[in-house]
Amino acid sequence: MIQRIQTIYLALAFIVSGPLSLFFPLWKDVKGIDFHVGQNTVYTLLFGLCAALSIISIFSYKKRQTQFVYNRLNMILNFILLGLFVYQSLNLSGETLVSEKGIGMFLPIVSIILLALANKAIKKDEDLVKSADRIR
Repeated sequence: MIQRIQTIYLALAFIVSGPLSLFFPLWKDVKGIDFHVGQNTVYTLLFGLCAALSIISIFSYKKRQTQFVYNRLNMILNFILLGLFVYQSLNLSGETLVSEKGIGMFLPIVSIILLALANKAIKKDEDLVKSADRIR
């Protein structure tokens, strides 16, 4: 059934990883120019993979264990993305001019939270199905 709560969480994770990542800047460099996801192929690829895994997970609703695994992989990708952002923010030159971090750097955190909520709902559904099978 596609009308479950985890579908909403996964759809929100898709929106955060997909369209929102293209609009919000990741950071401003020392010249004050916004740096977006589309300017780096690695970030674009990782955000695209996260969005694609969210969509794949939404449509694999019949296999809850597979959906759970897709969400875990998506979380790992988001942690890698977050690690790259932390590494990049520590390497931004800011000795004389202060560079700003954008809201786009926090999008993987929001996505991780949404994926964790989706996994919790999937686990709850799986436990409900197992308990119903025991009664039979």
